[in-house]
Amino acid sequence: MENKAAIVIGAGIVGLATARALALKGYAVKVFERSKPAVGASVRNFGMVWPIGQPEGKLYDRAKRSRQIWKETCEAAGIWHEAAGSLHLAYHSDEMKVLTELSEQFASQGRAVSLLGPAEIIEKYDAVNTENLLGGLYSSEEMIVDPREAIAKIPGYFSSQFGIEFFWGKCVSYISDQTVYIGNEEEHTADIIFVCSGADFETLYPEIFSSIPITKCKLQMMRLVSQPDGWRMGTSLCGGLSLIHYNSFKTAPSLHELKERYQKEKNDYLDWGIHVMVSQNGKGELTVGDSHEYGLTFDPFDKQFINEMILDYLKDFTRFKDYSLLESWNGIYPKLTNGDTEVLVSPEAGVYILNGLGGAGMTLSFGLAEEVVASI
Repeated sequence: MENKAAIVIGAGIVGLATARALALKGYAVKVFERSKPAVGASVRNFGMVWPIGQPEGKLYDRAKRSRQIWKETCEAAGIWHEAAGSLHLAYHSDEMKVLTELSEQFASQGRAVSLLGPAEIIEKYDAVNTENLLGGLYSSEEMIVDPREAIAKIPGYFSSQFGIEFFWGKCVSYISDQTVYIGNEEEHTADIIFVCSGADFETLYPEIFSSIPITKCKLQMMRLVSQPDGWRMGTSLCGGLSLIHYNSFKTAPSLHELKERYQKEKNDYLDWGIHVMVSQNGKGELTVGDSHEYGLTFDPFDKQFINEMILDYLKDFTRFKDYSLLESWNGIYPKLTNGDTEVLVSPEAGVYILNGLGGAGMTLSFGLAEEVVASI
């Protein structure tokens, strides 16, 4: 008997994850992407698969499952990846207090974390600024990919492994009666259709999105040159501002005290949603960011003062061989404003919209897609 047909619109990470899950469920899958290749938020990020940022329970479990799929996919497809872990650093007593509280909580949850003192950090990681260093929280669960390489190579692997067909440079005009229309020239019918169009949510079903509490986030990021002599950081590094960014850290009892100090001393950083992290790809290049501006329409220009703020803070907790700038860019992703972690709605029979993962698409998409496809 012929397989049921499925169509996925969008070849970013959410679309790729959904296509994989549908193929594993037995669907014959076609993916339509307006660009050639995908160039949205899925290639404009750190490449961090980041379980430590997810709160205990469903989201943390989903992140771990996604990491497992990432690992399997990268190994099979020959995509560079590194189980680099993460290290959150403390240079003030209130930061160290928060990290100590989180270490105890995370350890009780079975997470692979350890609280490191200055001597241990200095011995292992010469990328860390040692001046006034009080310690750090290390987690071994985080993984890094180069998003540009991964998003470019996964379609070819999924085509050979699962028989998924990809159609590039195809902008879907509208959907009706389980049929996808591309201009007036092409029609494709399927038993099930998933719309995974990311920040481009005005094109299809604009009336649905106007009823959803969703906005967009613009972030600025940079890439520094490949470090000399094959030098490696050894892990991904985060400054103290990241402690007030992730939901998993909100359970620390003293976090409010830390945030109050930041509001007094770093209010300009909070105004622009800046927290600073850095990852390293297989070429030795360093990806640095980021800021967060919210709205439905943004000016297309990067703000140099934001990049300077990010780099200034980066130098507070790092010591790299070369800080020369290779590239800068901005990315835009959709984010829900009511605290939900994803949108899953069915605007008509057989059609589903999957969107709104915020900045956690690389971390959550593979696991979420499996859950969603299993439930339909």
